[in-house]
Amino acid sequence: MESGGANNNNNNNNNNETTPKRTKICVYCGASPGFNPIYVEAARSLAREMAKNNIQLVYGGGTVGLMGEVARTLVSLSGPDSVHGIIPEALVRYERDANYSSTIPDPSNPSSRPHTSSTSLTVPEETVFGRTTIVPDMHTRKRLMAQEVLDGGPGSGFVALAGGYGTLEELFETMTWNQLGIHNKGIVILNINGFYDGIRQWINKSVEEGFIHGGNKNILVEAKTAEEAIRALEEYKVSDAALKLNWSSQ
Repeated sequence: MESGGANNNNNNNNNNETTPKRTKICVYCGASPGFNPIYVEAARSLAREMAKNNIQLVYGGGTVGLMGEVARTLVSLSGPDSVHGIIPEALVRYERDANYSSTIPDPSNPSSRPHTSSTSLTVPEETVFGRTTIVPDMHTRKRLMAQEVLDGGPGSGFVALAGGYGTLEELFETMTWNQLGIHNKGIVILNINGFYDGIRQWINKSVEEGFIHGGNKNILVEAKTAEEAIRALEEYKVSDAALKLNWSSQ
């Protein structure tokens, strides 16, 4: 807590009331660059569009693959404060580039002074990849990433670039939360090179066969360019078929 007494607190409150919240986008994407360079370029393009619109990035904290590309590009354009990576402790040693890393004490080892390879964790260099928060597990990672978006300004939401199992798991959970009324933020797939065509076909088939309500078909919005993705989040409308459940006690 900052010192300074009640007057400073009042001033801070007044400033918070007059300063609009900054838009935040959580990007789900692969820790691999893929074989086609078009996917890396899509990550860079999204970062450039976010920088142009003064949007902050929340992501999984890795520094390799598409994750590293979108974070590094945005930091180079908007500075370290524009990026917040959230990564589980178990993945710190794997989803990172050793060329752009520093070390912090391992929280599971209280005697980790001074830092050694066995008593410290390698984390992304802040000047290259922005701020990193290490959390204990995957659930905490996803919850904190989502909370950052919920606390963001207008146009905040979720964008999925190409990725593997982890990307799809995060994407589908976020879609389910939207359907259940846990959040009302937009969810967009940046569908490059037809990567998500199969998912769109599955959604259409599920609607046809009665497993997804027709009104929830557009919980997931498609964009073909980074500019379209940003605009889709700004214009996103929650489905009338989404459940209006009370999750305040959860």
